[in-house]
Amino acid sequence: MSTETPPIEVQATTKHFLGMPPQDFLRDYWQKRPLLIRGAFKDFVSPLTPEDLAGLACEEAALARIVEHERRTDGWTLRQGPFAESDFTRMGARDWSLLVQDVDKWDADVRALLDRFDFIPRWRIDDVMISYAAPGGSVGAHVDQYDVFLLQGLGARRWQIDAGPNPPTAFREDVELKLLREFHPTHTWTLEAGDMLYLPPGVPHHGVAADACMTYSIGMRAPAQSELIVDLAEHLAESIGEAARYVDPDLALPDDPGEIDAAALARVRRALVALSLDDDALAAWFGGFISRYRSAGVAAPPKPPTEAALRKALAAGGTLARHPFLRTAWTRQANRALLFADGRRFALTVAAARTLVAVEHIDGTGFAALDIDAQAAVIDLARDGGYALRKPPRSRR
Repeated sequence: MSTETPPIEVQATTKHFLGMPPQDFLRDYWQKRPLLIRGAFKDFVSPLTPEDLAGLACEEAALARIVEHERRTDGWTLRQGPFAESDFTRMGARDWSLLVQDVDKWDADVRALLDRFDFIPRWRIDDVMISYAAPGGSVGAHVDQYDVFLLQGLGARRWQIDAGPNPPTAFREDVELKLLREFHPTHTWTLEAGDMLYLPPGVPHHGVAADACMTYSIGMRAPAQSELIVDLAEHLAESIGEAARYVDPDLALPDDPGEIDAAALARVRRALVALSLDDDALAAWFGGFISRYRSAGVAAPPKPPTEAALRKALAAGGTLARHPFLRTAWTRQANRALLFADGRRFALTVAAARTLVAVEHIDGTGFAALDIDAQAAVIDLARDGGYALRKPPRSRR
């Protein structure tokens, strides 16, 4: 077994866009060390233009930000969207960035990029954020607590990272953004269209636009332990209710009435036995948690279609398109499966759960091939906004 440190820069090949087989990347780099991949997306052409991104940033439901940097004072300004077209006409020629999250939910071509990352569980992928930066534009030196792939989509950006051990991570207190107080880069690269930089959690980095450029950030979902604990506690509290309480039928005379003794702590531990979940119960909770969209649920249609209307439309050639904000996953439960969708769960066969997670469109034939439980789940989700009904085009006479 080789003890050599894997290289920090590789060249992609026709066979392996990571410059190596995915299993080698997961073994040597994933959550371990950074990696620059030259030519990861060969001859890459950005699916969106800067004008497209600016237009999306004007949408009411889009999550957009503008970051401006004042070089003379090293001051930073953060503005939240949505924006108006006039906001962009007033921007200067340099030193600003526009960032829009969840672009994969708005654009099918951007969403298709995620197919290249199928070596990672899809439920681990959060979104594709796209940034446009004027020359000199940046969001400052910072650190992320999740894995991210930074794909250069247009123009060139200079990246600096600190790959040293125990880098300083204290934040500046004079700016609204979480910028590093100290940054000591160990590596500097200029990425051009198609190049990609992978960064595991905790690696300080700083990107500056060499010219007008766009960067695609494929970020992972990595909930904090505190977030998991709070959600699990709320989940358990809802199911337990208030009847189950701390009890002490074995109470003995205390040596000191003000002391919380070992016997009391043992009773507290018994009262918290609900926190000890078996694998099925843990999976049922976690699947619901991780399938919920972090900002809001899927919007239900103004007038939900009836089951009869859905079945009739599908039989007549209509199609159900999964809402792009609907997060799905599944887990095994004995010889069955639980399908998770936007925090909800449905008991299905393994085959049906696999199918509903994998496909984005369901036509009449596909719907008819589903068993009764899977059909009921699809109808339930469609009536709740998880699928949009696309009626067949009218035939010309």
